[in-house]
Amino acid sequence: MKRVINTEKHPIKLWLDDIEPGALDQAINIANLPFIFKHVAIMPDAHQGYGMLIGGVMAAKGVIIPNAVGVDIGCGMCAVETSLTSITKESLINIVEKIKKIIPIGFAHHSKPQDENLMPVPDGTDYAFMPVFNQQYDSALYQLGTLGGGNHFIEIQKGSDEYIWIMIHSGSRNLGYKVAQHYNTVAIKENTKWYSEITKDKELAFLPIDTSEAKNYMLEMKYCVEFALANRKLMMNRIIDIIVNTVSESFILFDNTINIAHNYAKWENHFGQNVIVHRKGATSAREGEIGIIPGSQGTKSYIVEGLGNRESFMSCSHGAGRKMGRNQAKIGLNLKQEIELMNKQGIIHEIKTIHDLDEASGAYKDIDIVMENQSDLVKILVELKPLAVIKG
Repeated sequence: MKRVINTEKHPIKLWLDDIEPGALDQAINIANLPFIFKHVAIMPDAHQGYGMLIGGVMAAKGVIIPNAVGVDIGCGMCAVETSLTSITKESLINIVEKIKKIIPIGFAHHSKPQDENLMPVPDGTDYAFMPVFNQQYDSALYQLGTLGGGNHFIEIQKGSDEYIWIMIHSGSRNLGYKVAQHYNTVAIKENTKWYSEITKDKELAFLPIDTSEAKNYMLEMKYCVEFALANRKLMMNRIIDIIVNTVSESFILFDNTINIAHNYAKWENHFGQNVIVHRKGATSAREGEIGIIPGSQGTKSYIVEGLGNRESFMSCSHGAGRKMGRNQAKIGLNLKQEIELMNKQGIIHEIKTIHDLDEASGAYKDIDIVMENQSDLVKILVELKPLAVIKG
């Protein structure tokens, strides 16, 4: 931990020195909520979001806050280690081209619905209590196995363990967005009705956990987390098939697929109490838990092991974290320099025009500093260097 702010109703514990003013304002808003448990934890990749900053962890007593989970519910990482120790540039180019043909990116969806058997099934749940799921189910079938846009990516990487890895960052697509939007709107209306002190401008409307609205949100949020995992699994399986059919040598996957989510809320026990932990752009890092912390497309990513630090609610960062907004990056970064940086490392990349600069390495924090700042939260197991990157 780098420092603690004790000027608010609850302490703010930070694992970084350089938090932007807007993100700090959001942390202060959260620290003054009446139902916060213990303190607010701010991860080293923190930056401004909607309502709650990205890279924030908060434990709440008896309420759920949709905007403290975010709009891409269940967004997370998936990584698989292969038995390959090398791969040619020609094969990488071929693999990237094939992936782009079979996995829609950005706002694109499949042209036909995917197999319903690949969709998660809410065990023992009455579908009547999942209104957004019912409205969006048919559409979600077209989105299953798609990457999405923004900072979502597919990477082929070389590990410090000498093996080739595949990594995916993606979420619950439009389904998660619709669930988040619906229940945040419900929470705003209810908070207004109750004359809540949590005013609309703070974008932190809440639902008491014993209300039907909160229970329904928890059901639909859990489904979105499972849908996001199914989405990553389908893409991973198709990428594996592409690599198997492209690389001539025998290709065997090790049995160590890693999956983590970084936008969700769930009941957990901390400091002897059951509370609802909200992680928005933060990853669980319980003692011995294996996780993934990606860098930017021009820097290393990491396979890590959690240290179970109680002060962070057993959490760590979900990545490097932005240091520039998207428009700021397009204006402030030098396209030629960013391309040269990637080319110098021999990375097959997605930076072609100024419109791609919002996801350039220069738009992100230094991953080495981010990892150093959370050395008390995780330990590094494997460093992963990007070889080929597909961005949403």
